[in-house]
Amino acid sequence: MPQIFLDNRERNSGIVKELIKRDIEVIEKQLVLADFIIKTKNLNGEILTLGVERKTINDFLNSMIDKRLISQLIDMKKHFDITLLIMEGEENIYQIRDFHPNSIRGMLASIAIDFQVPILYTRNHKDTANLLAIIAKRLEKPRSLPSLLKKRKPLTLKQQQEYFIESLPGIGPTISKSLLQKFKNIKKIINATEEELKEVDKIGPKKIENIKRILESNY
Repeated sequence: MPQIFLDNRERNSGIVKELIKRDIEVIEKQLVLADFIIKTKNLNGEILTLGVERKTINDFLNSMIDKRLISQLIDMKKHFDITLLIMEGEENIYQIRDFHPNSIRGMLASIAIDFQVPILYTRNHKDTANLLAIIAKRLEKPRSLPSLLKKRKPLTLKQQQEYFIESLPGIGPTISKSLLQKFKNIKKIINATEEELKEVDKIGPKKIENIKRILESNY
């Protein structure tokens, strides 16, 4: 029977019951990283792990503000052989919150391309359980997965700093680098006055207003 390790914080999500219905053995643990862990073996008998992070649409948008998701994915890439992000919800991600669509697209592109973490979309907890069950059953038998299990070289400090700043509204790679080149570190960017930010090319009053709102508003 396929096994899935599940973080005990997911206990009340309804996913446990759905997985059991699908003949999956669910083992609840306090997981430091990931919401779900699925183990498999390669053809040499070595144990490999898949770490799955589940985010609702609102969770994902909140993580764009507090930057938790980026640090989570960096840690997961170091710890697991495969890292996967499941985005759960039927809401229109571009309409339910006051985010510029390009900021959301930029974050999704960064996760998929820069971090090389696949993103799979599900409608609700039942759909998520179905997806996890299928993955667990596919990984039950030893298999050769060279392309999926190749670990990515860890991000440099400069890359992590750039991605952090890029997640701010209206900030792309070019402006991110310009800000870091001018202010030298993230702390100075956050503490910069509006007048200092205006000195950076392509940053106008509206972008400054949005950045300050994100950084200074209470949760």
